[in-house]
Amino acid sequence: MKHLVFLLEEPSAQDALEAWVPTWLPTGVTPHYLVFQGKQDLEKRMVLRMRHWVRPDSRFLVMRDQDSGNCREVKAALRERCEAAGRPDAVVRVACRELESFFVGDWQAVAQAFGKPALADLARKATYREPDALGSPSQELVRHLGVYQKRDGARRIAPLIDPERNRSASFHALRSAVLALGAAA
Repeated sequence: MKHLVFLLEEPSAQDALEAWVPTWLPTGVTPHYLVFQGKQDLEKRMVLRMRHWVRPDSRFLVMRDQDSGNCREVKAALRERCEAAGRPDAVVRVACRELESFFVGDWQAVAQAFGKPALADLARKATYREPDALGSPSQELVRHLGVYQKRDGARRIAPLIDPERNRSASFHALRSAVLALGAAA
């Protein structure tokens, strides 16, 4: 594999991945980001985009927020679309609830990104021990920051995320998938 193509539901996912992927992929594997305008757009157009991708030696990773859906059902529906596109080897990862679960999984990174050291203490609260179980991680960020914008947050927080500190299981699933794809290259 020389190309890893990410199909993403929103620009903030690209912003986050651009901070992480260069450190996760070996030299010689080029990441590409196909960003859609929300989950409906992703689901509607991903089959054609995958089917008509022309670069050889490419693998695909589809990432979408779970939102209020059932994680297994969301993942199964995305896998069906990958198969319909002729890409049954595509990897599907679902951010439990939303991308911000990855950020809330590392409160120290959030604290550093926004210059609010006291936020790092939130990592010790029982509420945040399983960030993927939160109903709305982005609302938790709004609650503690006052204002939170997805792209700005992704650009600030993602470069500061420490995988060793991060408590989001869905973050680790994504990271493991990218590392495995890179190792197979």
